[in-house]
Amino acid sequence: MLDRFRGRRWAGSAVGLAAVLILGGVTYGFGVTKSTQLPLWTEQSATAGAAPTVPAPDWVKIGRDLKPAVVNVSTKRAQGPAPEMGTPFGEDSPFDRYFRDHFGTRPQRPVRSMGSGFIINSNGYIVTNNHVVDGATQLQVKLSDGREFQGKVIGRDPKTDLALLKIEATGLPVIPLGDSSALQVGEPVMAIGNPFGLEQTVTTGIVSATGRSIGAGPYDDFIQTDASVNPGNSGGPLINARGQVIGINTAIFSQSGGSVGIGFAIPVSLAKSVVTQLADSGTVTRGWLGVGIQPLTPDLAKTFNRPDTKGALVSSVTPSSPASRAGLKSGDIITMYDGRAINRVGDLPRAVAETRVGREVPVSVLRDGQTVQLTARIEALDAKEGRQAAAESEAKPSLGLSVQPMTPDLARRLGTPERQGLVVQGVQPGSPAADAGFERGDVIVEVNRQPARSVEQLNDAVAKREKGKPILFRVEREGGSVFLTVA
Repeated sequence: MLDRFRGRRWAGSAVGLAAVLILGGVTYGFGVTKSTQLPLWTEQSATAGAAPTVPAPDWVKIGRDLKPAVVNVSTKRAQGPAPEMGTPFGEDSPFDRYFRDHFGTRPQRPVRSMGSGFIINSNGYIVTNNHVVDGATQLQVKLSDGREFQGKVIGRDPKTDLALLKIEATGLPVIPLGDSSALQVGEPVMAIGNPFGLEQTVTTGIVSATGRSIGAGPYDDFIQTDASVNPGNSGGPLINARGQVIGINTAIFSQSGGSVGIGFAIPVSLAKSVVTQLADSGTVTRGWLGVGIQPLTPDLAKTFNRPDTKGALVSSVTPSSPASRAGLKSGDIITMYDGRAINRVGDLPRAVAETRVGREVPVSVLRDGQTVQLTARIEALDAKEGRQAAAESEAKPSLGLSVQPMTPDLARRLGTPERQGLVVQGVQPGSPAADAGFERGDVIVEVNRQPARSVEQLNDAVAKREKGKPILFRVEREGGSVFLTVA
């Protein structure tokens, strides 16, 4: 998984590159509720029931018409102390002590950075990325005509990296929102933004792929494009040949921090529900089902007698959750949710998140080769439930293990004796667990000489370990037993 942190690139070990949030000046690593009374944006969608026809783009006209609705977002934030001016007499000299005594500690140095945004409402509502405005102490929005306004953050959603801003202005030009779900690979697109602070820059390319996951979170569903995007393009629009926004430029893969023709944009279809909630309440409420899930790999598909890898494999069910009350069980394969096919594991979190809290939804699962129809009443996802769900499905990230409790059904499917323990589902490359020699399919039966019955016990052992003292595991593997230690 790619970590998100400021001041560095995202390390992408799977492809040997780095994914970076594209904010100019400084490089940043990286349910649906009521709607507003008046339309927040102008919407243009493809004709229902008809395959969309991609027109030949007139980029000159599109660029001329839409550039006025793209803005420059500049921020100021305090980050770290200012460089200290040394003296030629060395540290702790009388002169050096004099400077410290009379001028005190070093002040915080303000850091300026730039990003992009676009106007969706003539009354001053602007969409941008969350990482563009996160931590900002000052926020300035500059229009294409040179006017500048103090910006106000209406709401932010770190999970999707979206933010909604407001400036006190009326009669502004807007960009209509399109339908990213109808987007086709190979379709021409245009990016408008402020790369490296160069305002109103236009680049073109095509849609390279859709549905990309780059490890940014459970709601990964990025549009990949080869339209050149660089630091400063963050929050700017990705526009189709009809002159509609179909994505919000967010990240790039790069070894140098500059464009190598692999950029990522948040689909506007995902952004619409988020922006609506931010306009209404400043926050986003998401649905919660309460399952730990994992991809159905080819090997697992064979184990479950499945001809393909479509669906989300339930690895755990949170007690007293909507999933538990609906009758979902570990080992179920979720194939349909609320009438939507679950082809990839990432389809489920996004579908659940968009579900209105309190609504009952049908869920189709495959269990022992039979299709079972269930109904779940969706609850709200809050921080406590999110932590609990994560704890049920995965051990502490610092360990690098993905595990699930052994169940009679799982033991039968794996062809192993029924016993208590934790089955290793995955080992993160380069992690402490990988260095210790853990392998997928291992069964952890003891942690520090105590029986391993739950993920919580494993997490407690990791959290309570003494500094410098390794954790001792007893693992059963291929009918034998081995001890492994993680420092």
